[in-house]
Amino acid sequence: MSIEDYEQTLPEKWRESYFQLKEVLITHLPEGFELVMQYGMPTFVVPLTRFPEGYLGRPDEPLPFVSLGAQKNHLAIYHMGLVGNRSLLDWFQAEYAKQVPTKLNMGKSCLRLTNPKTIPYILLGE
Repeated sequence: MSIEDYEQTLPEKWRESYFQLKEVLITHLPEGFELVMQYGMPTFVVPLTRFPEGYLGRPDEPLPFVSLGAQKNHLAIYHMGLVGNRSLLDWFQAEYAKQVPTKLNMGKSCLRLTNPKTIPYILLGE
């Protein structure tokens, strides 16, 4: 499935928020990341030309950094930087608590955004 195909199948509830989040990521990520389909969703990866070892030592799989997915009940952002950098995670959790009126719904690297009206676009850009 291509990114375009994926985006055509987005649930209507999440379309606007998805595209706004995608634009935030495109705008704020440093140059060098590539947007590809990986693990069934659009993912910004470190290309194999920059990191030829690949993800988990797989030379045919680029290193994922941020993925964006739309599920039935939430938007999901998978951010590997939050998993690998404790100080970044601590900062993000503190800022989220200050800026967003809802409780943070997060797994190890997955942010689940369940209300389109409370998505902290500026914070996610930071």
